[in-house]
Amino acid sequence: MPTLDDILEHVGEFDRFQKQTFFVLCLLSAAFTPVYVGVVFLAFIPEHRCFSPGVAELSQRCGWSLEEQLNHTVPEWSAHGAGYSSRCRRYEVDWNETGISCTDPLGSLVGNRSTVSLGPCQDGWVYDSPGTSLVTEFNLVCEDSWKLDLFQASVNAGFFLGSLNIGYIADRFGRKFCLLITILANVVCGVILVFVPTYLWIVIFRFLQGLVCKGCWTAGYILVTEVVGPKYRRTVGILYQMAFSVGLLVFDAIAYAIPHWRWLQLTVTLPSCFFLLYYWCLPESPRWLISQGKNEKAMKVVSTMAKKNRKKMPSQFEDIKFDEEDSGKQSPALIDLVRTPQMRKNTFILMYNWFTSSVLYQGLIMHMGIAGGNIYLDFLYSALVEFPAAFFILVTIDRIGRRYPWAVANLVAGAACLVTALIPEDIHWLKVTAACIGRMGITMAFEMVCFVSTELYPTYIRNLGVMVCSSLCDIGGVIVPFIVYRLVEVWHDLPLVVFTVFGLIAGGSVLLLPETKGRILPETVEDIENFHRQSAPKTKQIYLHVQTSE
Repeated sequence: MPTLDDILEHVGEFDRFQKQTFFVLCLLSAAFTPVYVGVVFLAFIPEHRCFSPGVAELSQRCGWSLEEQLNHTVPEWSAHGAGYSSRCRRYEVDWNETGISCTDPLGSLVGNRSTVSLGPCQDGWVYDSPGTSLVTEFNLVCEDSWKLDLFQASVNAGFFLGSLNIGYIADRFGRKFCLLITILANVVCGVILVFVPTYLWIVIFRFLQGLVCKGCWTAGYILVTEVVGPKYRRTVGILYQMAFSVGLLVFDAIAYAIPHWRWLQLTVTLPSCFFLLYYWCLPESPRWLISQGKNEKAMKVVSTMAKKNRKKMPSQFEDIKFDEEDSGKQSPALIDLVRTPQMRKNTFILMYNWFTSSVLYQGLIMHMGIAGGNIYLDFLYSALVEFPAAFFILVTIDRIGRRYPWAVANLVAGAACLVTALIPEDIHWLKVTAACIGRMGITMAFEMVCFVSTELYPTYIRNLGVMVCSSLCDIGGVIVPFIVYRLVEVWHDLPLVVFTVFGLIAGGSVLLLPETKGRILPETVEDIENFHRQSAPKTKQIYLHVQTSE
């Protein structure tokens, strides 16, 4: 019996209909960027110091430059040595006293400069930034800096819980329904977040955004790969992820034009309202319709596909009936992921690589945001390297295979992090270049773990296996803010050393996985355990019963 893929060969595997669907879903992928990496601009940390009453007036009277004011009135940051002003401590003196010397103000107040006591920033902070961020509005620095970690961890916690629930909705009620519901929820939460006045409510609505956004992105990924022919699926999937990289560039430009976080949040959220028009311009997945026994609706989608592609529907394909082989059908169970040696090895290695990809990808973005350079240019450079990363994947996976390019990508990412940490701060351009190479490596690794995971699990447990392994990605996202923002207080480049260890271990572990290039997808656990045998297992397909006019 012919399959749906056989019909797509006649009505178009990637023609006008699929290209239109692909384009509108790529817009959705790009719009996911502000939620996933929005912390860089929504909560950027500008240079800051304690506010000391009377200092501004004294500086104006003495005609000091900003550098002179800092030298005279702000203590050194002992953890970073000379030349760095303290961000969380201030001199315990009264700068409003009369007769303070302009050449040695501390000496004129206390005599011996070394005996001046230091205290916390009781009167707030001064931020050297023309715009506003979550950090400057709620003073998420010093003793409250952990609240910034919690802000980013909350959205990843939402990703984790949402991916489980939204995945069920997409399988139960359809890809299109899932997309529309999550788009609406994202718009509502994103707009409310702009107007809530307290930090707690901001974290709550950021969590709710995460709860729906990743599931929305994933539903789009599934839909775009289900409406094209088999030979286009992997390419379309990679290009869908590349649309996210385009979103990085757009987000960077908008953030540069709008340096105030509430206006920025509103600007990147409102355009998502237009995605509700997908109700009229997106199809439901014909594969999902067939799997639900809705053959007539699936046939209508196929007929519309043929019409838009200007292809004639073959007369023999007048009706379809769902028919699936039930012999030997197995029910998925969590224990199956670790029951046998090869399955256990695959599961643990994939879980670790999902975790590492998330930690390094998000971690490099966060670390770049506090590196001290031009945040907009650094973000631009690191986003641009994601495009050659996608190109290298498309060129190598069908020629060389999956394992070696994937391993090299992880090793390059880890090594680049170490090199970045060792380069002196005054050679900023070289430091950014090394970090961009690391970003390119981990982008390749992240995109490869997405589709290789589907090739290393048997059919009956494939969705469960990918769901469990990819959940480690979100757990990594919860942890990484604490790795970056806490360790940077010890040594600015210490997070990069941690990333190096993660990346190198990930690269070595990938080499322990079997090569899947040219292999038919496994059907059973036994196929996984005997993956190196030459004979390919029987494939399981959804058949279409053809009713002819005769």
